[in-house]
Amino acid sequence: MAAPRPWILAESYWGDVKDTVFDVAVLPWGATEAHNFHLPYSTDVIECDTLAAESARLAWERGAKVTVLPTVPFGVNTGQRAIRLCMNMNPSTQAAVLRDVIESVELAGTRKLVIFNSHGGNDFKQILRELQPRTSVFLCTLNWWQVVDAKPYFAEPGDHAGELETAILMHVTPDLVRPLGSAGSGRERKMTLPGLRERWVWAQRDWPSITADTGVGDPKAATAEKGKAFADAVCGKVAEFLVALAGAKADELYER
Repeated sequence: MAAPRPWILAESYWGDVKDTVFDVAVLPWGATEAHNFHLPYSTDVIECDTLAAESARLAWERGAKVTVLPTVPFGVNTGQRAIRLCMNMNPSTQAAVLRDVIESVELAGTRKLVIFNSHGGNDFKQILRELQPRTSVFLCTLNWWQVVDAKPYFAEPGDHAGELETAILMHVTPDLVRPLGSAGSGRERKMTLPGLRERWVWAQRDWPSITADTGVGDPKAATAEKGKAFADAVCGKVAEFLVALAGAKADELYER
């Protein structure tokens, strides 16, 4: 059995936590939803579990007191409710959950919280705009797949269960990836109106209307090697941010 990781709250013990004031809390937030035929419903959860933990490990080894909170496994899936057991958590529910988590973090003396988002349907910006004035905890959010440019690593990263996500799971949990021959093509049926098609107008996509296999993006070119290279780049950059954030004082967040 592996030794407990002191940067993972779920593996920590009261005897240690009671004497430690963590500089940064990291909240991984995923989703539970279909990912084509070859990836499991837990794909987003696995991604943020593993990538947040590795980022925190790298930061911890550089002296940053970081704790990774348990992952929230449900995300905003209002466009996927017709797909069986795609679990939906409305944005208003997310706001309530996040408010309570922030209160617990603040009471523990931690003054910085990073949401480590793993699901495209989650958008925390407006929630943080509402909650930030109510807390002394500095709030920020990131989407891990946007931390570094994916284009040098993947021919076609894809939007959902495509090459990028498939490669990540091939790297971190290969036993849960079914043979790529079983995957659908991930072809996206684009919206017909020009502004929506070109994506300078936004609307909620109806998932069963845009894809036959729940995927958006062809996964066939994915490899574990590509997944490792991208994951290493992401975790390294996030770790740098966590170290800097842990050491930053409240009056040092803006240029003078």
